[in-house]
Amino acid sequence: MSRAAVPVPLLETALIVCWSSGFIGARLAADTPSVFLVLFWRFLITGLVLAPWVVRAARHVPLRVVAVQGGIGALAMFGYLGFGVKAIDLGVPLGTAALIAALQPLTTAALVGPVLGEAVRPRQWLGLILGLFGVAAAVGGSLGAAPLWAYLLSLMGMACIVAATLLAKSPDAATLPILPTLGVQSLVSAVLFLPLAALDGPIAPLADAGFAAAVAWFILFSTIGAYGFYWLCLRRSTATRVASLIYLTPPVTALWGWAMFAEPIPALAVAGFAVCLVGVWLAGRPGQAGRAGPDAGSSGYPDGRRPSGT
Repeated sequence: MSRAAVPVPLLETALIVCWSSGFIGARLAADTPSVFLVLFWRFLITGLVLAPWVVRAARHVPLRVVAVQGGIGALAMFGYLGFGVKAIDLGVPLGTAALIAALQPLTTAALVGPVLGEAVRPRQWLGLILGLFGVAAAVGGSLGAAPLWAYLLSLMGMACIVAATLLAKSPDAATLPILPTLGVQSLVSAVLFLPLAALDGPIAPLADAGFAAAVAWFILFSTIGAYGFYWLCLRRSTATRVASLIYLTPPVTALWGWAMFAEPIPALAVAGFAVCLVGVWLAGRPGQAGRAGPDAGSSGYPDGRRPSGT
């Protein structure tokens, strides 16, 4: 069965589950000496594992396609994660950071019209606004004592994932199959995270079970899983719809925390999650899934054939 035959709701469910796993990975990485070291090894190992797919695909697509994916990786992986981690490190409360990140669906919806020509209906706007209120009720948030520029870093991280989302809808971005796409993005991100990891100390991997567990979790669930399903959903649906699914990651994260760390789920959070669910339902629309991208064929290229471009 080709990947284009996989129902979009199934891809969306996998995206929500895997995207929320990043917060659990962050908790695992918090016990290591350097989060940037974890991120560096996360992307380096992913990139090296997927390097054969990158080399194979690079022989059949123009160089600009690989360059576009490198830019997307710099935004969606390095920018989104790097700015977000640094903002929290400077004192931005987790709840506030989550609220700023929750601006992504609304920001995306505001830009898809002029940038992509996608129409956003009033019902979708209502759903996106409800989703934001739901996240606010679920995670709370306070101003904290961080400097103003720390909050700007958090906003920059959110802007990076929005920019990557819009760029991923370009024709060139959809030319490369998912595995080499993730490989290129991961290798670029590893190079960018290297100096940040080096500033924290030695870059050699730690001979520690906690470090290995955090890196492995990030690779399987938060990189190959989360980003892989994110790009697949964007190739099968609208940018507004895919961005709205991020509203459902807080409740799934809470379930992860309850199952793995016995963290309680407050009643207000449950109410907020219910509002998020209604918001995402309103933000969706029948018949929104577009044509499948280059993953439609069994070889990962259009119609199952490899392009003959340089």
